[in-house]
Amino acid sequence: MAEIAELKRVASQVRRDIVRMVNAAGNGHPGGALGCADLLVALYFKHMEHNTEFSMDAKNEDVFYLSNGHISAVFYSTLARAGYFPVAELATHRKIDSRLQGHPTPYEHLEGVRMASGSLGQGLSVAAGTALTKKLNGDDKMVYCLMGDGEQQEGQVWEAAMYAAHNKIDNLVGVIDYNNRQIDGDVSDVLSLIDIEAKYKAFGWETIVADGNDMEKLDAALTKAKELSGNGKPIMIIMKTEMGFPIDFMVGTHKWHGVAPNAEQTEAALSQLEETLGDF
Repeated sequence: MAEIAELKRVASQVRRDIVRMVNAAGNGHPGGALGCADLLVALYFKHMEHNTEFSMDAKNEDVFYLSNGHISAVFYSTLARAGYFPVAELATHRKIDSRLQGHPTPYEHLEGVRMASGSLGQGLSVAAGTALTKKLNGDDKMVYCLMGDGEQQEGQVWEAAMYAAHNKIDNLVGVIDYNNRQIDGDVSDVLSLIDIEAKYKAFGWETIVADGNDMEKLDAALTKAKELSGNGKPIMIIMKTEMGFPIDFMVGTHKWHGVAPNAEQTEAALSQLEETLGDF
């Protein structure tokens, strides 16, 4: 439990970073970033074997791709807190000439970022290719890809899903941030996914349903995903989260998909998040 407690401490700081980064920029996407903080912290601080001496090839390393690139703030904070680049650089988020652009890109050799993302639907294809390459090279490490639930409305996602299952890419773990919110409203209203778990099972994937805002349950889901690898099927974690979690005035609405909190809202949000590693 001490390990889980430490992951929670890091996640609290990452959430503070997200709120402060988006407020300082005056724009950004705090809702999904806050909801996914536990996942990225669990991956980078426990479940992934990775090297902060960054190499695009990632030989003998686990790899993470952020497909829903608009939640870049959580990615940047996690990378910085894990040691990829100075934490102070977070203050440049979404600023002119910053490496930390609104949607991640390997600009100026930004450590930890291997693809430009934000044009939704592309990440799973890239992740499948990377995972297959690792298998062909005899590299036994894993590839993880985070997508949004609204992103499942993109056709390319399903082409990648078919390809991964057909080619038995069993070192690939996809994660869907299932918060039922997208920019235009609830996913179930905009274009319902109906039974997303049944769909991935029908496409030949192993599936896991997990609470993405409960670190213990998420940790167990990631452990199970690793256990399921190597059995001839890719794995999909359907990760149920709350957009804006745990900020009381952000949860329960799609409003915070792409709106920055003002000074008063930022102060209120930070009062609900413990500073654990020191603000940038």
